[in-house]
Amino acid sequence: MTKFWDMELETKPDFVDSMKRVYAWYDHEIIDRVPVRFSAHNAEYNIIDDLSKWNTLEERWFDVEYQVGKFVKSLEHSSFLGETFPMFFPNLGPNYYGATMGGKLIFGDVTSWLQECVEDESDLDKIYFRKDSKYYKKMMELMNCAFDQCKNKFMVGYTDMHSGMDVAAGFRGSQNLCLDLYDDPEFVDKLLKRCTVSFNDQMREFDKMLKDHNQVSVTWMNIPSYEGMHIPSCDFGAMISKDFFNEFELPYIKDEISLFKHNIFHLDGAGVAKHLDILLELDEIQAIQWVQGMGLNIPIMQWCPLIKKIQDAGRSVVVDLQVSELDDFMDAMSPKGIYLCISESDPEIQKQILNKLLKWK
Repeated sequence: MTKFWDMELETKPDFVDSMKRVYAWYDHEIIDRVPVRFSAHNAEYNIIDDLSKWNTLEERWFDVEYQVGKFVKSLEHSSFLGETFPMFFPNLGPNYYGATMGGKLIFGDVTSWLQECVEDESDLDKIYFRKDSKYYKKMMELMNCAFDQCKNKFMVGYTDMHSGMDVAAGFRGSQNLCLDLYDDPEFVDKLLKRCTVSFNDQMREFDKMLKDHNQVSVTWMNIPSYEGMHIPSCDFGAMISKDFFNEFELPYIKDEISLFKHNIFHLDGAGVAKHLDILLELDEIQAIQWVQGMGLNIPIMQWCPLIKKIQDAGRSVVVDLQVSELDDFMDAMSPKGIYLCISESDPEIQKQILNKLLKWK
């Protein structure tokens, strides 16, 4: 039986009740209704800041007081109904881990990526964790600044962390890494070992920082755990066969998920979904986040068979859908193990949705 901490948040007085629903969901169960977060996947990337204050994009990303202050100010005009949690996400982009291993981040308006820097085996010695990395130091500043200001008003999360073939593709380039799998698999094996060597240590450090500050374990998906929570992923899996995935990526996924009580695998689109069967065999993965993609992939109803497959395997699933899709989805699907993410900002409509979800049995 999980002991629920006496954590109180001024901005979310029903925090403990919401966490009980989350924990029931981790166990593929329901208390009174399915959990629901009223924001869409990657919604934070829809806001682009005015650059007039800074000379470069990097300066804006590195402005700790601005990044934390912007979030704190947003709390004044925000409500957190359902399982929408007030959480500061310290973010330098999805390639932060690779940057601490010697990579250079190229910053855009809403994301960043690694500059390719590995041309051959002689470059592998460049890949190692640097505690004096400006990216590592800035991440510590972001988290510590947020710890100083949270004061029972919001949670502080840890940053987006990617290991395995995703970070290897950042260093080497996706096209080059695909060719390497055929032309020089031994090189790929060496590259992966270099890229992953400090991942678990960094994850342990984040976990300790959060616990030392009496925080839950949470990151960009905003689904917390009182224990340890991780979001394993391999977007590069869309580009490779099941055999390559099982040989080169799967061992690192198994290693990652062994560290945490709760693991939610980020399944990014139909290309990665071809690896779903092997992922469902891993008992340490409690849930799958299904990301259907854009364009023709947007209507959620076409993915009901895949979502049911995840449910039938005894796993829970995070589903993004539009308000207009909710009735049809509820009619077609069992609520068992469903965690909804709905892009809706009007508190009155949010309350209507919460009442509707109470009737979904």
